[in-house]
Amino acid sequence: MANPLRSRVEAAAAQLVYALPRPVRRLIAGSPVQRDGQELALDAQLLLRLQQLAKTTMSQDTPELARKMLGDSQHLVSGSPIQPVGTRELTIPDSNGGIPATLYTPAGLPKDSGLLVFFHGGGWVIGTRASHDNTARFLAKHAGVRVLSVEYRLAPENPFPAAADDAVTAFDYAYAKATDLGVDPARIAVGGDSAGGNLAAVAAQVTTRRGGPAPAFQLLLYPGVDASKVRRSRELFGAGFFLTDKDMTWFLDHYAPAGVDRTDPRLSPLLSEDFSGLPPAYVATAGFDPLRDEGEAYAEKLRAAGVPTALSRQSDLIHGFVNFLGVGTRFREATAEAAGALRLGLSGIAAK
Repeated sequence: MANPLRSRVEAAAAQLVYALPRPVRRLIAGSPVQRDGQELALDAQLLLRLQQLAKTTMSQDTPELARKMLGDSQHLVSGSPIQPVGTRELTIPDSNGGIPATLYTPAGLPKDSGLLVFFHGGGWVIGTRASHDNTARFLAKHAGVRVLSVEYRLAPENPFPAAADDAVTAFDYAYAKATDLGVDPARIAVGGDSAGGNLAAVAAQVTTRRGGPAPAFQLLLYPGVDASKVRRSRELFGAGFFLTDKDMTWFLDHYAPAGVDRTDPRLSPLLSEDFSGLPPAYVATAGFDPLRDEGEAYAEKLRAAGVPTALSRQSDLIHGFVNFLGVGTRFREATAEAAGALRLGLSGIAAK
């Protein structure tokens, strides 16, 4: 368990580094990094430098160690809890004993608001509602919606398709219990970052194809959407930019081990044969992210099928930027754009 005093000291130290004059921050970060016609933001480069000095990586010898590493370090970059946002703990009923979830409600929000059913990132192996607490708070406050953050089952204890099944169950619960949650059932979005973006895309596809209730909007933040092939962005940015090629292989081998068909659309939604009728989407990618090209290919497939889709490449950022709200300013700017897209995406939908 992390030492609270040490956590506060470390977080303060990270804040101090970002408060230094720009020339000093540039000296610490090193010369500007340019690749594929893009220049890495100083805020991002400085974070990578601090990560390098701390010798931290997402993949570890065991999932337990990786989860502990994340739990011990998340406070360094997530920032103080965003207020005023209320929380309520819930359990989503299912056949496996229930899925824990947290409902975030910004102060002053009326009933019949929009809702984002949110799935955290972490390669389906690490990550929790706690690791994404401030991300959920930020989206709730700045998009003016309630956020239901879902603690879906993790691999390798629960491999594919457990997380995908939980994502669909969570949306169904939100729709069925809309009145109890204080939301308009016609204005329920699904969203998430990285592996969570994968789950949101899968939930949108599954619910749309079966008929009946489906999400009104998709918020896909640097989603992983194709487990079947390696694209150019993974070759360009697979080392030194937070999420590595090694990490991606480690995560996928735990979630979709030998014997799993990695072309299954519930794992690789980019490979779905039918994109028609899916909910409108905002797809954000990061320029220096191994997942960049598959996320952008997903947006193009949505557009080609006539789905209203906004694609936003944050060309100077790295994977994971919605979790780095406590350092610098650039990460918050990009996340604020996503929150604005969610607000706009749900605001024009009339109640049924």
